[in-house]
Amino acid sequence: MSIKYAYLGPAGTFTEAALLKITNQGDQLIAYANVTAALNAVRNGECEKALVPIENSIEGVVARTLDELAIGEPLVITAETTLPVSFALMTLPNTDAKQIKSIATHPHAESQCRSYIAKNYPNAQIIETASTAAAAKGLIKGDYDAAIAASIAAKNYQLKIIDENIGDNTGAVTRFVLVEKPGKTPTPSGRDRTSLAVFIAIDHAGALLEILNEFAKHQVNLTFIQSRPTGVELGHYHFIIDAEGHIQDAPVSAALAGLKQICEDIRFLGSYPQAK
Repeated sequence: MSIKYAYLGPAGTFTEAALLKITNQGDQLIAYANVTAALNAVRNGECEKALVPIENSIEGVVARTLDELAIGEPLVITAETTLPVSFALMTLPNTDAKQIKSIATHPHAESQCRSYIAKNYPNAQIIETASTAAAAKGLIKGDYDAAIAASIAAKNYQLKIIDENIGDNTGAVTRFVLVEKPGKTPTPSGRDRTSLAVFIAIDHAGALLEILNEFAKHQVNLTFIQSRPTGVELGHYHFIIDAEGHIQDAPVSAALAGLKQICEDIRFLGSYPQAK
């Protein structure tokens, strides 16, 4: 039975490449313009699942994904996957690389390819786009000479790759999460991650320490923690936390029970197998 997946588009993004790793032949992959639209496709029933980026080893967190999971209509993470991020410089088939005077890409990609650009195209105008795939797709309009995107984008839009692996850090990796409507939690795998959105009543001295102490008390290791404003008023924050273990594991369950005693609210964002 085929499954409908929403993902951050357009076609040719790193998100699509990551999604292809975990889907089956016959599944429907539907591109959406941004993270919110992809997640809303699950909320309104257009799709059963959505894959969105959540953090990059170089650029850090994807703020919109964190905020949507913490504050938007509830969704839960049921799986995750990672993808090495490798950038390519591409043009239309008949473009001469020596004539490149303008390069389009997403700001995150530009920041990860600055050394390459400075060395090879120091005078090129950099044009910002909504995604690397959008930059590749836009080449067809002739608004610029080249684009920096994932190699999959060149295949999708019949473009010529001038140079590959042009990132300054060849070890860059992006983590993606698969989200669904709340329901059955995946059974423990023995190598799981539990994600939470933890809300404090109001910022005060020692608030974060109180939260961390609950995990330390039960010997639960944290793999990710990020503070985000709730948007209500100054001084109101929540924390996105990833902890090793499954919600059914006694230490994680005990830590969660302790957090409920000191926090204004806690949103369970899922327990799921960690990506290999």
